[in-house]
Amino acid sequence: MEKVQVNDCEDVLLSMRMISVNLSEIIDKLDRKAIKSMIQKILEGERIFLMGAGRSGLVAKAFAMRLMHLGFSVYVVGETTTPAVRPEDVVIAISGSGETHSIADLGKIVKDIGSTLITVTSKKESTLGRISDVAMILPSKTKNDPDAGGYLERNMRGGYKTMPPLGTSFEITSLIFLDSIISQLITLTGASEAELKSRHTNIE
Repeated sequence: MEKVQVNDCEDVLLSMRMISVNLSEIIDKLDRKAIKSMIQKILEGERIFLMGAGRSGLVAKAFAMRLMHLGFSVYVVGETTTPAVRPEDVVIAISGSGETHSIADLGKIVKDIGSTLITVTSKKESTLGRISDVAMILPSKTKNDPDAGGYLERNMRGGYKTMPPLGTSFEITSLIFLDSIISQLITLTGASEAELKSRHTNIE
């Protein structure tokens, strides 16, 4: 990479403002019935399994960690120590497009097993959105959108440098949404901060 001189940071601040505005708009569009259903199924599940690919997979792991802190029996699909899924379990998929091949295929297996499938996605009519027991829609731009908000036109005109990278909107929104789910679960379960800290890793 060529040596670059940093003269300003306006794009950083602009991107943060765009993400903040986008998040505020999404909050008003969320389906409260779906949120309540998602929380109810998490509470009723024997065990919770999380799955996602790429950066969505990292969001899934972050949510799994918080559920563990709350005392849930939780696993991340694909890890070597993850057990077999059973009908009484809940599987949560995170996919902006709802069409990520590996995750969509696993979602179909989950339904064949008879487990509860919850999908956090931006596309209700996607493969995962259609087969899920609960489809939690976060209306955000994803990397697979052909021209979300005129993205391609702005890119051709040189406007990309002022925009967050593709997929960022969904990933950040899903991370904040799932952390907010944790907040509601803390209220419902009556968990204390001391309880959460007691389950935090002590060998890092």
